[in-house]
Order: sequence, then structure tokens, then C-alpha cells
Amino acid sequence: MSKYMFKTNQDRCISCNACEVHCKQKNHVPVGAKLGQMVTVGPLDRAGKPRMMNMFMPCYHCEQPWCVAACPTNAMVRREEDGVVYVQRDLCVGCKACIMACPWDIPQWDEAAGKVIKCDLCMDRLDAGLLPACVTACTSHALEFVSPNARSAKTRTEHGQKMLLKKVLR
Repeated sequence: MSKYMFKTNQDRCISCNACEVHCKQKNHVPVGAKLGQMVTVGPLDRAGKPRMMNMFMPCYHCEQPWCVAACPTNAMVRREEDGVVYVQRDLCVGCKACIMACPWDIPQWDEAAGKVIKCDLCMDRLDAGLLPACVTACTSHALEFVSPNARSAKTRTEHGQKMLLKKVLR
């Protein structure tokens, strides 16, 4: 399991999308692609009051990533020490196998470069002891960078399997 994950505090998030903006800026993400995105659901009825639910969705950095298994050139890599999944861009040939393999559509296509890009948890910042750009940019301090528990890994795996099945049946 990855050593890291994001947690969105529903009571603090104001859907400002600063997390997306700073991620795009820090990683030079082209127009149309997102390495992480804010997903908003609602309004929902919560105790008789309308409520919006928000969640920041970057890569889950799976324990056994489908994107890594699908990559024919070993450009998609999972770091053993912390589980961060990243793209070695010099090895990427642009076949998009990782995009097709990921049930969450996390790897994105960089049209200009003809290569895949994806969230790497700002690996350079992690290695320097810093938080990812999206977390530091969160204006309401709703986005946290935490260690996952075993239940969340099981939930992600089950959800991923369902999403992959839906993708195959399309």
C-alpha cells in the first residue's frame, strides 16, 4: 500500500479549486489535463439542509497498480520505499496502455509531448520533506496528506475492480 493518501475535510472545503490550480502550475500540466481534480456532488439533503460534498481525487498509488502492469516499456513505475507511482517520461512511448488500464482514468494524455502524465504526489517535494503543492495551496486547509489505513486500500481495490469491469463492458 502507498505510504500516503489525501483526505478531504468536508466541513472545511469551499470548492475553490486552488488544489487543482496549484497542481497544474507546479507540474506544468497542459490545458485539458488534470493530475488531480476536485469532485463535487450535490446538493444533498443532510438533516434537512442542502449540502455539497467535495473530494479531491488524485492518483490512489495502488499497491498493485494496473497502469504499471499495462506499461510495455516500464515507463510507469511504483517506488518500493513509499508506493509512489510515477511516469519515467523518457521511457514513455505514448501507447496509452496505462490510461486504458486505470479504472479511475488517472493517467492523462499530454498532447503536445505525445506522452502520459499523472500525479506523482509531487515526488520531488516529498523527497525534500515538503507537502504536495495541492495540499499547501488549499485555502481552507481542508486537504490533508495522511497515511492510509488497511480499510481504505480494500475499498479502493473493490471500487477499482468494479470501475474496470464497467470500462470493459462499454
